[in-house]
Amino acid sequence: MPTRPLVGVIACRREVEGHAAQMVTDKYLSALREYGLNPVILPVWSDQEQDPEAARGLLSRLDGLLLTGSYSNVEPARYGAERAPENRRDDRDRDAAALTWIHEALALKLPLFGICRGFQELNVAFGGSLHQAVQRVPGMLDHREPCAADQAAQYAPAHDLVLRGEGILARLLGTSQVRVNSLHQQGIDRLGEGLVAEAWAPDGLIEAVSVAQAATYALAVQWHPEWQPREHPLHDALFRSFAAACIAHQGVSHPSTTQPA
Repeated sequence: MPTRPLVGVIACRREVEGHAAQMVTDKYLSALREYGLNPVILPVWSDQEQDPEAARGLLSRLDGLLLTGSYSNVEPARYGAERAPENRRDDRDRDAAALTWIHEALALKLPLFGICRGFQELNVAFGGSLHQAVQRVPGMLDHREPCAADQAAQYAPAHDLVLRGEGILARLLGTSQVRVNSLHQQGIDRLGEGLVAEAWAPDGLIEAVSVAQAATYALAVQWHPEWQPREHPLHDALFRSFAAACIAHQGVSHPSTTQPA
């Protein structure tokens, strides 16, 4: 049987029972497996930023890269901002890894999919900036999840999207009518140079971007498509298209793994 494409999933540095740990929420790993991909967790350390050659060697073994959501935020100094009171949780090790891996992955023509924090990382990697508390920006909605709701309510559709005409999401979905969940406090302020806005919330906040000159799949979204993706046509289309890009990359870059044993 052919080997499943190998997709790197960025970890977060957390403390678990008093010890430093590398973690990925299971929903991301399960979603990749559901679409025929083999996830592998990629640990993060701050020194990865100083060794792009090592990053290149690591990523060259993969067929895709997933940048997940997280309760932590990109450190505001990364985009030249002072810290807002609401911004209380950093992960500098993940910042160092993600902001290095994004450019190396694109240089390697590695399919890249970003979700929530991963969406924000992509914007910062391209020189963009972030609102640290969207709910305090005049004219913006409160995009945070309900405080005391169960998971079904947290991940329920929360607002409409306006899709870019003839854009990637519009082509994937086949229609311009879609609603998505909303579980984030931060969002794009200044769009990074070289990124294309693919979707907007009703308040004008950018909710999806693609990399203009990418040689392969390079897309990121602000909401959470990994939660029960088969139940939402757009989420299903996102994972199907990412999986197809990873399979295509495997056939070109690692052809021996696609052949029967």
